[in-house]
Amino acid sequence: MKRVIGTIAAVVLATAAMDGCVVPLVGAAAGAAVVASDRRSVGVQLEDEQVEARVHRALDDRIPKNAMSIDVTSYGRKVLLTGLVRTQQMRSDAEAAAAHAENVAQVINELTVGEPASLGDRTDDTLLAGKVKTTLLGADGVPGGVVATTVNQGVVYLLGKVTPTEGEAAAKAASRVSGVRRVVKLFELMTDQELDALKKSQQAAPSGNKNQSAN
Repeated sequence: MKRVIGTIAAVVLATAAMDGCVVPLVGAAAGAAVVASDRRSVGVQLEDEQVEARVHRALDDRIPKNAMSIDVTSYGRKVLLTGLVRTQQMRSDAEAAAAHAENVAQVINELTVGEPASLGDRTDDTLLAGKVKTTLLGADGVPGGVVATTVNQGVVYLLGKVTPTEGEAAAKAASRVSGVRRVVKLFELMTDQELDALKKSQQAAPSGNKNQSAN
């Protein structure tokens, strides 16, 4: 369903699973999983999976496969496009295709123009993504399972609902990983009060209703 991001996601989810963070949903789409500690609701996590699939289909309909190597990451229905396309027009077309996909709230276009990534480049990014994820799991001040990561051409993109302090801690930890060229923060910032309110609402939510929440 996904190209490179599918491989990266597998590394990330495998790492989180070792910490007991990944919770599979009975009846969910094949390959879908939710992270219990993620600050998105279960419904939004699953919708983000579907948004990524829709955007990939839209890109396949718009751009020749041999002319692009695009990773698609959706967080809170905000879609991040990373990777390479052969022309500036294709870069614009990719953004337009993503923007018109169902339930996409915003497109962050980080595509660059050039030849599609080689297998070696994609493998390097996958390995680097695993290293960054492992580092974040052990970093002081970074809650486990809260920060989502995407790596492309050695650039690390960090997403998640975090406080400014948590976001800075995550960025510093990621920047220290060998092989990281740059760290881009795409966080949804929360105040400490908003975080406390979110935690209380999650604790108060009946367990039977969590899988139906989409906020």
